[in-house]
This record gives sequence, structure tokens and C-alpha cells, in this order.
Amino acid sequence: MSRLRVNAFSISIDGYGAGPEQSLERPLGTGGEALHEWIVGTRTFQRLQGGAAGGPTGPEAGGDDPDDLFAARSFENVGAWILGRNMFGPVRGPWTDDDWKGWWGSNPPYHVPVFVLTHHARPSLAMEGGTTFHFVTDGIHAALKRAKEAAQGRDVRLGGGAATLRQYLSAGLIDELHLAIAPVLLGRGEHLFAGIDLRSLGYQCTEHIATRKATHVILTRVPGASSAR
Repeated sequence: MSRLRVNAFSISIDGYGAGPEQSLERPLGTGGEALHEWIVGTRTFQRLQGGAAGGPTGPEAGGDDPDDLFAARSFENVGAWILGRNMFGPVRGPWTDDDWKGWWGSNPPYHVPVFVLTHHARPSLAMEGGTTFHFVTDGIHAALKRAKEAAQGRDVRLGGGAATLRQYLSAGLIDELHLAIAPVLLGRGEHLFAGIDLRSLGYQCTEHIATRKATHVILTRVPGASSAR
């Protein structure tokens, strides 16, 4: 059965998924780049960027680096993605033209259908490598329905940002959530959990492991927990 998953979503110790003052030049906000240092050096990330295998050296070079294992797991069995509009680009309001095609160039790293939440309609956008962006204007439930249909039994990965995750969490729609907690404090920005009672929504910690660059936590929703489905 298709699940809705969040993988490799980085937050600060104080719970922020992005820093303040986001812009085209600073899409992650002030200080936000520090949240993702755990993944940048992994083999998985380097392969996605089209570079050499990369990754750690020394004792971790034998394929047991937890950071890389979590990064690699995040792409397993994914048949479709859902993104908030801010994850697709910095444009706000109506689409003034179709020139902006995402942050990733002509061959985005998804290679499956991607459903972008927006209030403004735009024709679907086919890219190289099997990625097609579909722009969904009728809400989170409609996007999830379409994504699950496109995934054809595989999982749907929810990419963010924090506001989009909050909507799906509050509705009890996320089945599994992998957080990478970076050892940094941001103080301000986009907070992930403010006002959300994860316990009452049925989530529990089912896995955790700490590395030098992040503490990885898996939150799983208990079957049968109440939700807004």
C-alpha cells in the first residue's frame, strides 16, 4: 500500500526547517545552509549532483555511513513527490510567465511525477529524466490523491517546505517522518512543530541514531490513530 513519507527533512535543534529572510539568493534563509551539511558530503548527494561517488573516507568508507544510508533510503520505493510551491521556486502570486522551471536545471533529481501545491494554475511541465511537474490548485488532499494514483502502489514522498509538512501533519496524513536534526540553532525562521501535538496525532519515535553532523529520528504514525482523513 502506498504511504506518504517525509525523508531527509533537516531541522535545527530549536525546530526550524529554514532560516529567516528567505530570498532567491538565500532560498534556505539566513543560516539555513547549515541544516543540510550532513547530506552534502554523502555519496548519494554527490551522485545526484552528477559528480564522483564522493562520500566519507576512513572507517565510514565501507558503505556503513549512517548519513549516507539515510540519504539513500529516502529515494527507495518512491513513485511520486508532493512539494509546496516555495520548494519549486521563489515566484509568488500568479505565474507571470513559464520561464521559471525549478531550482534544479533541465534534469531535476525526482525522475517521477511531482505535484506542486499552488493557488495559481499552470500547465504541467515535462522535464528531462522522467520528471513532470503538475501544479495542483485544489488543496493537499487532492494533491495526495493524484500523487498516489501516479505512484502506482509505490510511496509518495513529501518534500516540504515546513508549512506544507505542517498542513499534512495536522491532517494526520503523513505515515512516516524522517528528520535530520542538525546541531545548530537558528532562533527564527519556519518552525515545523509549533502548535502541533504529535503524540495526540498518533506519532511515536521508532528509530534514532546520532552521527557527527546530525541526529536522525524516524517518527511513525501508529495504525488506527485518529486523523482528519
